[in-house]
Amino acid sequence: MRVGSAAEMIEVPIQKGGDNMATIVRWTPFRELDRFDSRRLFEDFGFAPDVFPAADVYETNDEFVVELEVPGFEQKELGIEVTDHTLVVKGERIEANKPETEKQFRLRERLEQTFERRFHLPLEADTEHVKAKFEKGILEVHTPKLEISKPYKVEIQG
Repeated sequence: MRVGSAAEMIEVPIQKGGDNMATIVRWTPFRELDRFDSRRLFEDFGFAPDVFPAADVYETNDEFVVELEVPGFEQKELGIEVTDHTLVVKGERIEANKPETEKQFRLRERLEQTFERRFHLPLEADTEHVKAKFEKGILEVHTPKLEISKPYKVEIQG
């Protein structure tokens, strides 16, 4: 196998009919990145990248909906703001601020401390009537759609 710059090709020998044939496959860095867990790499250097809660954003006939998975958070630890068609969801764990002197983590993957997610709402979203509900670790934010005015004819006067 040959690895080089992005412009080079990788030769992969393939056994076919008793003969060795070389198939040329274009090398990409993404294939190499898939081979290691980047979060672990950053943790080895003493810092971990921000972890965000998973989100689903979808649209129905009447509204736009944002659903976030925030397991372990309580309702009082979450906040929602809407400014200029931007929905901001924040979370801060109260327990995360307590020092833990007895624990030495070997692995720590759970969403901890604080997070902030921003979602841009379409212009037809009614940002004055946003509602949210929180149940079983799922935060749902519902934004109704504005009434779209229908075109009408204007009489021309002479």
